[in-house]
Amino acid sequence: MKILGVNEYNIDSCISIGIHVPSGKGDAWKDIIKIEDRELDSDTVDKIALIAPDATISIIRDYYIADKYKVRLDDHVVGLARCSNPNCITNKGEPVAPEFTVVSRKPTQLRCRYCDRILMNISDNLL
Repeated sequence: MKILGVNEYNIDSCISIGIHVPSGKGDAWKDIIKIEDRELDSDTVDKIALIAPDATISIIRDYYIADKYKVRLDDHVVGLARCSNPNCITNKGEPVAPEFTVVSRKPTQLRCRYCDRILMNISDNLL
């Protein structure tokens, strides 16, 4: 919900949340967030990929699935998260966008291009 920028003060659409819902794929479980009258931009989808690299996004129009795709985590991430190192050049007011290389996908770990710090707690450092 934080990535989607949704809270009780800024949404007029209906929101449905399902947690630990049985999946149609055997013993698997999934979480579902449904927001009416909203489609996601590419930055939001990229942030979701950082937190949930196995997520699937479905676009529903007129009660039918118009588009369904898995999120994709690129090998390089630019401008989506801040470095956790307070001494990194990206945190010193310089006009440099935070840039990371994906070190691991499960769990997601990012390495800062500038200071080599490994960012593991990504959700706390999203921009």
